[in-house]
Amino acid sequence: MSGGCHVVPTSVMCAPLAPVADLPVLPYDPLLCAGCRAALNPFARVDYRAALWSCPFCLHKNPFPRSYAGIGENNLPAELFPTYSSVEYVLSQNPNPTSHPNGFGLSPSSSSSFGSSASLSGSSAARPLGTAFVFVVDACSAPDELRALKNEILHVVAQLPENSLVGLVSFGAMVWVHDLSFTECSRVLVFSGDRELTSEKIQEFLGIHHHLQYSKPAVPRTTQKQSFLLPVSECEFNITAALEELGSLSACSSGHRPVRAAGAAISTAVALLEGSSPGTGGRVMVFTSGPATTGPGMIAESDLGKPIRSHRDLINGNAPFSEKARGFYRHLAQRLSDKSLVLDLFACSLDQVGAAELRHPIEMSGGFMVLAESFESDQFKKCLRHIFNHDGAEHLNMDFDARIDIVTSQEVKICGALGPCMSLRSKNSSVSEKEIGEGGTSSWKMSTLTSRTCIAFIFEVGGERNGEPPTVFFIQFMTWYRHGSGGYRLRVTTAARRWALPRSPEITTGFDQEAAAAVMARLAVHRAERYYARDVIRWLDKMLIRFTSKFGEYVPEDPSTFRLSSNFSLYPQFMYYLRRSQFIDVFNSSPDETAFFRLMLNREGVVGSLIMIQPTLFQYSFDGPPIPVLLDVSSISPDVILLFDSYFYIVIHYGSKIAQWRKLGYHRSPNHENLRKLLEAPEVDAEALMADRVPVPKLIKCDQHGSQARFLLARLNPSVTQKTQLVDGAEVIFTDDVSLQVFIEHLQELAVQG
Repeated sequence: MSGGCHVVPTSVMCAPLAPVADLPVLPYDPLLCAGCRAALNPFARVDYRAALWSCPFCLHKNPFPRSYAGIGENNLPAELFPTYSSVEYVLSQNPNPTSHPNGFGLSPSSSSSFGSSASLSGSSAARPLGTAFVFVVDACSAPDELRALKNEILHVVAQLPENSLVGLVSFGAMVWVHDLSFTECSRVLVFSGDRELTSEKIQEFLGIHHHLQYSKPAVPRTTQKQSFLLPVSECEFNITAALEELGSLSACSSGHRPVRAAGAAISTAVALLEGSSPGTGGRVMVFTSGPATTGPGMIAESDLGKPIRSHRDLINGNAPFSEKARGFYRHLAQRLSDKSLVLDLFACSLDQVGAAELRHPIEMSGGFMVLAESFESDQFKKCLRHIFNHDGAEHLNMDFDARIDIVTSQEVKICGALGPCMSLRSKNSSVSEKEIGEGGTSSWKMSTLTSRTCIAFIFEVGGERNGEPPTVFFIQFMTWYRHGSGGYRLRVTTAARRWALPRSPEITTGFDQEAAAAVMARLAVHRAERYYARDVIRWLDKMLIRFTSKFGEYVPEDPSTFRLSSNFSLYPQFMYYLRRSQFIDVFNSSPDETAFFRLMLNREGVVGSLIMIQPTLFQYSFDGPPIPVLLDVSSISPDVILLFDSYFYIVIHYGSKIAQWRKLGYHRSPNHENLRKLLEAPEVDAEALMADRVPVPKLIKCDQHGSQARFLLARLNPSVTQKTQLVDGAEVIFTDDVSLQVFIEHLQELAVQG
């Protein structure tokens, strides 16, 4: 949590489903306050004799139901344990979001059954069919690429639980929806790729305009035969045959791009799930190797003489297709949210494919965006297989149909959220008139959540309660979702914090500069979507000057006296690297790459966000174990190896002497065992970093003064440039950017003028 008056907003970086040690999983429904719908929590005041509990949020007194009759100071339900600020409930019913304007339809008092032996399955009904997947395949991919892609999809299908539903849509200039139930021969339904059809019209053509109801696996209760979305157990042979028969359509006339109807294909796949999915969650997984050149979502013409839009084109208004494509995909994002569907993009190409336009529905639905060079690359294969990992369980590690409700004390108002979520526009007394990001609500919808998904919630401090200054405030996060096993769950996390008076030392000790930097990065990215980069940098500088002026200790007009306490001292450094990061400075990135970087920042937690903002740098030498070193050009030396981690790519940088010894093969000699171990150490550590990260970062190995070294030099502090006094043998960065030291000196001069 971070906060600061007018300089860093009061905010929380919340990972709703982050792993929690010893998290109690309770086999009964929550007990909700009749006044504000907050769940029973350790901060509630309990009157055991009167069987009442007082809500800490609205002070409403609620009676305990009969099932809680046995509670006492020595017999507490888990949700009242002081050590359990987070608990998870296995719900007995599908929480209906329409039955209550500010909750999920559970009774405030009668649904809980503390001490009961309810099943952890979440429901007594028959197990429904599993998650639905529609694979959308770009048939215009090159033959080798298409072959590698088909092999990976077949590998994934073979690993799916038998009750999973699968569908196949392929596209070129036309869109083909494959009939997976017809066994006599291959049969497809063909749609024109240059037309935008409504979801209802597509479903009418597919014959699935009535929603299907399922009971037992592979036994649909429906009056019509479903042909396009079937359980794996029924259609594994047919989908395998359809994929194997899919040929490449990459051939096109010289000087032209293949005609791709990607937007029409995605819309068709979404319509298929809207009309056919049994409500168990679904993913539209798009695999493409080029831009859409026809129909809805088109971003480029087929003529290669007309390049795909660049950042300069977008700024100058020279991207005629981009805004229309964004509008099409914004509408698609709402369709995905309404049905709790997820859109994933796997773009494997050396050119842009339109990820910038596709970013909104991917981000809002919580989907993955993977940009790789080839479908044959390990990067693509590892990412795809990670998504379908289920650790030997019967169900996939996928949670769908999520919603977060926030309950706050009266003094705290909700401004909005920044991250993979969509506002439900559910206003109450806790919602501020000031909107930031997805605001105007106390409830947000997410089609899916993972254990790593992190959302930044922004708050503002309101007035007093009953005319008295408050001493403590409360915030409760209620995350409702459909678990991968098929049941419905609710995780409740309740936090309490004390108010601190202005200039109180508690502000200094309680300030989380890492969380503050992550929040400010999301705010900067949010502004960068609407303003020029120079305006965003100017805003960051203004906020930083206010920050240092407010929290620094100094004699007015004397920069030499300026000091920041240790809890604030790293924050200016974070802002310096944020200003120079790929999130703000898009000069060396394409619009697709920038969209990917910003999407990942908006869903990562504090640790991952800090690595993106200020990468880590470790030095390996003969002197001992690896040590962290300054992210500075001075850390480069001929006789050391550097391991650089910027989250998106990892660089192993060999000093010139080390590189020369390696080229001469000294490490293969038994007499130079130390050199062999030195060369192996950063590679082992790099593999460990890559193993736990999705999408998998790109690994770059380079030598000092080599062309690939630019990936490292671009992010280092330029303390030595062509303008500074040079030292023999020192590495030089040719740039006009100011160094961190100069930046801090200027900052101190401006801060003490306040």
